[in-house]
Amino acid sequence: MRELYRIPMAKQLFGTDGIRGIPGEYPLDDATLDRAGEALGKFLRSQDAAPAHHPRVLIGRDTRESGPHIAERIARGLAAAGAEPVSAGVLTTPGVAWVVNREGFAAGVMISASHNPYHDNGVKLISSTGMKFPDAVEVELEKAILSAAGPAPAARSIPLNGDEKLHEDYLGGLRGAAFPGSKFAGMKIVLDCANGAASKLGPKLFRSLGATVTAIHDSPDGRNINAGCGSLHPEEMQKRVVETGAALGVAFDGDADRAIFSSASGKLVDGDGVLLVAGRYLQSLRMLRGSVIVGTTMANLGLERALEKSGLTLVRTNVGDRYVLEEMLRISANLGGEQSGHILFLDDATTGDGMLTALKIASIVSIAGPLDTLAGDLKIFPQKIVNVRVRSKPPLETLPEVSRTLAEAQKSLGNSGRVVLRYSGTEPLARVMVEAERDDDVRRWTDSLASALRTAIGA
Repeated sequence: MRELYRIPMAKQLFGTDGIRGIPGEYPLDDATLDRAGEALGKFLRSQDAAPAHHPRVLIGRDTRESGPHIAERIARGLAAAGAEPVSAGVLTTPGVAWVVNREGFAAGVMISASHNPYHDNGVKLISSTGMKFPDAVEVELEKAILSAAGPAPAARSIPLNGDEKLHEDYLGGLRGAAFPGSKFAGMKIVLDCANGAASKLGPKLFRSLGATVTAIHDSPDGRNINAGCGSLHPEEMQKRVVETGAALGVAFDGDADRAIFSSASGKLVDGDGVLLVAGRYLQSLRMLRGSVIVGTTMANLGLERALEKSGLTLVRTNVGDRYVLEEMLRISANLGGEQSGHILFLDDATTGDGMLTALKIASIVSIAGPLDTLAGDLKIFPQKIVNVRVRSKPPLETLPEVSRTLAEAQKSLGNSGRVVLRYSGTEPLARVMVEAERDDDVRRWTDSLASALRTAIGA
């Protein structure tokens, strides 16, 4: 099974999820951060019909120790360009997006490296719509950042005390997104907060709805974010669900834009399972637009088959929630997401939101029954992903041995499997993904394709 997708516009600084790096080193050195803030501020002022207006920009961050300094540098650049930075303090990425969209900010900046370790960080830019800026705007901002000579003009010191009212506004919006008939009172839930941005907000949300919450990894110290916990390491969450007799468990990542679940039996339910459960429930309410769900190249073939049995169609797009969102908007779909746990409920939010996803799934479980039953018929096809470190990223079709091996794999698997080759948007990696009905085929073709890549462009 062969799949072709649009190639994203080439950019130097912005990957699929903002500017990423190691704080203090390019592109997260002070000069580049100053220029990034200044470039954003100038861009926003150029879009404003009132030249004297000072556009407000919301700045949020996760719990990494480098966050406050990066936020300060971005704020200085914004102020130097005539924009007004406003701090949300520690807030989730989707929380920043929600507040920006609902409370009239010109843009938002989120300081986070999502699920990466504490020593990484990043800068995500959010437009006034609550969505990421289009590729073309990021290219324009890059040009301004890279062409600037010297640091941004000096700006006064910017106070960045987080506004707790913004947090309450966001939590209020989430509470209103529960399905009618939800029964949270007394419901036992385990939340793994990844020592990240959801550490206070996640437990507060569910306790305010009447649930009995066991919160773990909710004590951030600046360096323990995602450390052996959260959506990439949900094992303790699964164990605690079984031990406490909880109805379900949820594991967020550092900025809480994704969520992975555990059923009451301790079975892991990833984004594919969430799309199946949520899609069927929305279908039962006649709220799923077009009987279509948008996924990515990484969505398991088992999800596609299960959806077909329910009369639903899976539409695939590039990896990255921005591309899922673009396709959803193009075809007017209202549910989409990624296997990793980025789920978009477009009737409620403009971006993937782990806390919203947790609320939706807990709401469905409280009404329709155990997650074990709701996702019980999802047969996961054997899948293997291999990351190959590369020294460059030429078009894959220009590599003869890679193309030959890919053609052989596709011919051998036919309609009983899938092969996806792609480059990482944030790292010097090529990713090989193979799914098939038999483990032997999965191992054979991932090994062959990874070997061909290493020979051609391996670092």
